[in-house]
Amino acid sequence: MMRAGPRGSIAVGVLLGLLAACAPPPRGDTIVLASGADLEGMNPLATVHPLSRQLQRFALFVTLTRLDSALAPQPYFARAWAWSADRATLTLRTFGALAWHDGERVTARDAAFTLEAARDPRTGYPRASALAALDTAWAANDTTLVLRFRAAQPELPAILSELPRAPTHLLSARPRSELRRAPFARAPVGCGPFRFESQRPGIRWRFTRNAAFPAELGGPAHAAALAVVVIDEPSTKLAGLVSGELDVAGIAPTMARQAANDPSLRVVSYPVLFTHTLVFNTTRPPLNDARVRRALSLAVNRTRIVDVALAGYGAAASGPMPAGHPLAPLALPTDTTMSVDALLDAAGWTRRRDGSRAKDDRPLELSLRFVASGDNLVEQLVQADLAAHGVVVSLRAMEFGAFLAEARRPDRRFDLLLTGVPGDLALSQVRSMFDSREAGGPLDYAGFHSAALDKHFAQLRSASSPSKLAAAWRDVLAQLRDDAPVAWLVHARGVQGVARRLHGVTMDLRGELPTVASWQLGPR
Repeated sequence: MMRAGPRGSIAVGVLLGLLAACAPPPRGDTIVLASGADLEGMNPLATVHPLSRQLQRFALFVTLTRLDSALAPQPYFARAWAWSADRATLTLRTFGALAWHDGERVTARDAAFTLEAARDPRTGYPRASALAALDTAWAANDTTLVLRFRAAQPELPAILSELPRAPTHLLSARPRSELRRAPFARAPVGCGPFRFESQRPGIRWRFTRNAAFPAELGGPAHAAALAVVVIDEPSTKLAGLVSGELDVAGIAPTMARQAANDPSLRVVSYPVLFTHTLVFNTTRPPLNDARVRRALSLAVNRTRIVDVALAGYGAAASGPMPAGHPLAPLALPTDTTMSVDALLDAAGWTRRRDGSRAKDDRPLELSLRFVASGDNLVEQLVQADLAAHGVVVSLRAMEFGAFLAEARRPDRRFDLLLTGVPGDLALSQVRSMFDSREAGGPLDYAGFHSAALDKHFAQLRSASSPSKLAAAWRDVLAQLRDDAPVAWLVHARGVQGVARRLHGVTMDLRGELPTVASWQLGPR
């Protein structure tokens, strides 16, 4: 069996201190999962953090529909639905015997409230443009939800499987502009198979089994409790898995072989819709020049990132969609008509004798901000690639919350951001992913807007057939390639270490937690 060395012993000691904060009850029937950053919160109307969204979707709340492993929508809180003849009105029959964890009944009115709040610009819901086609949502009665769209819909909107229900009785009295800051995010009342118990900022969150969760919706969770502990150091995660103090933890791809050699563990690798993306601040020099942005994008050796930082668990990106996505074949080839150095020269940034670049005696120096996550190899490789062309990049690691706050500042004080962009599971919802109107999206962070791109996005949003969608998507990609407000770097694969004593674990394009309610601890 693999043993933790001196450094691992220290890491386990730190981990034991974190886990002590999770008691009671004792470790026995509590599944312990590591998160590389603190959860953003449990308000479904204000969350972009991927793990937080998964906990909301699969553990704490319920969605109207849910996706199976083939990404086809299945009944959940909505037990059945029907379209009008013109496919502009959707009527859903909801489950009538579900309760919020404070005892109040969950009704179709909660679903209507959630959708109306999400589409209201004052709320600031990060995926609001996914609801751009929705005209109105209302509850005809406690178990009937009616959605009216502005035009015929080609398929069931994926957002119905992604946005959990929020409690009307706890949130509707607050102004929409205040919903993002509601204390509910840190002390949520849910309605799913797990209920919120407690949290300590930056340390851990704890959820316990909801014994009253209806059998028709899957029944109570198998485990007594789920603890999410915040651990950002890869070696600490691995040491915790080896020692048995952790049951599930994302592991650095470079450590996957080491973990696989331990008989108490298994390594789970699965496809994810998650693209490492370099975001340029297009609102100020030198990154307000598309030639500079295109040069920096071309300078990054994506294959080396996959080989060195991801140990092969990923693929170089030429666009926002990974292989296997319906839109991936529509990606355009990179424009290599000009080299990195030629583009920088054309923009006036010339080489000096020491190899660095300058313009009017001003050196080309940039700061790269990112979420601290251990070795930060991707950031170091990007730094080295740009340095090879005379661009000096300083690295600034940040805590997740601070990173989001910095990215969302209207005055945009950063130069470069390295961030992960979660993908979308449904073809019809892709049109909302990179819309510059999308709060929290990469183009919003970049501060990039143009009349040409707005025109292409309008065509994308109004596409009523697969052929029109494909044509509009090609136009969007071509415009983004030429303007280069962001650089797609690599499409990652998920890599998780899972204790062999933990059963029922399935991970796929839906994420790490689609089967979390069925996870249970037992013999290997």
